[in-house]
Amino acid sequence: MPEHKIELLSPAGDMERLHMALAYGADAVYLAGTAFGMRSFAGNFTPEELKTAVDLCHRQGVRVHVTCNTMPRNEEVSRLPEWLEFLDSAGVDAVILADVGVLSLAIAHAPHVERHISTQASVVSYQSARAWHGLGAHRVILARELSLDEIREIRAKTPRELELEAFVHGAMCVSYSGRCLLSNYMTGKERDSNRGACAQPCRYQYALMEEKRPGEYFPVFEDETGTYIMNSRDMCMIDHVGELMEAGLNSLKIEGRAKSAYYAAIVTNAYRRAIDAAAAGQPLDPVWREEVEKVSHRHYSTGFYYGQPGQFYEDSRYIRDWQVCAIVESCDGAGNAVLSLRNKFRAGDRVELVGPNVRPAAFDAPLMEDEEGFSLTEPRKPQMRFRMKLPAAAPPLSILRREVPLTPVSPS
Repeated sequence: MPEHKIELLSPAGDMERLHMALAYGADAVYLAGTAFGMRSFAGNFTPEELKTAVDLCHRQGVRVHVTCNTMPRNEEVSRLPEWLEFLDSAGVDAVILADVGVLSLAIAHAPHVERHISTQASVVSYQSARAWHGLGAHRVILARELSLDEIREIRAKTPRELELEAFVHGAMCVSYSGRCLLSNYMTGKERDSNRGACAQPCRYQYALMEEKRPGEYFPVFEDETGTYIMNSRDMCMIDHVGELMEAGLNSLKIEGRAKSAYYAAIVTNAYRRAIDAAAAGQPLDPVWREEVEKVSHRHYSTGFYYGQPGQFYEDSRYIRDWQVCAIVESCDGAGNAVLSLRNKFRAGDRVELVGPNVRPAAFDAPLMEDEEGFSLTEPRKPQMRFRMKLPAAAPPLSILRREVPLTPVSPS
């Protein structure tokens, strides 16, 4: 049984996703302001929203980590002190950074905020971790290319007060800890991968074309489906949470600030259950392992923890088999609920209910009512509120979903 409490760190790309992460069991969240973060396509937080987020999280005993992990150029550096001073005054718990210059500015301008070294810094050895600690870091977020044995050695050879964080779920990258310029090369400065705007050209299907034979494409190897030589699998370590805890990690991080609120809820919920089970010395209930299959994802692997994860060569499509129907706004003890529509469904459809402290339960959707009390077979207007009898009481932000085969079928 693991000897120490471990933090579950969840993504919060915007306020909606923040609420989901909090409701479904995160110990800490990581988010970004409108500058200096590595996910420009996430909703991100204005200064006022960030203050609100910090207050909301702290009232629930949840920490807030703010990303500042781009590599700022000369014209950007002058804006950093003011931003760091704002984070300090807002009560942010930690700033995530990757640049030694940003570290020195954080020490000077945000003295009450912990400094966490981003995975962008590619910490792969105990010596690197020690060096960052000596410069003033409180935590290092380890490179995703490390094995579990390497992590154990880093833990054994670094000061105990230096915390170690590692990614345990989400997208991987064919570049070393995400330091890639392929997108920049193919799109110019429009899609800077180190400003959070990567076009993910590593996912594209490539073929070979000879200069004097335009329009004639040759596969890189003999396969009618083409080749995806850089198509990384997604990481999923939910079956190995106990080993991660025993290795001495202080924080388990879920990737996905640019992903949906549904993803933030379901994956946080599943890993919350896995951590709690491991801490109690109990096996994980298979129903929670099944949950990570019900979010949009690419084919899973265990990353580099047990060896090379390998690429997936057949296609670059996401697996999308479940769709959110509605979100619970309120519910009484008998299961009489008010919900808000997200995607169309109708009475008689087979649906599932899942929520904070709610075990997934399948049932046939009954007849519903609109807000005026009229019978409703199929709510149709986006975001409309309606009443529905649920099989059990469910707290706000519980999710109603149904299985919908959204993944295109590859030709056989």
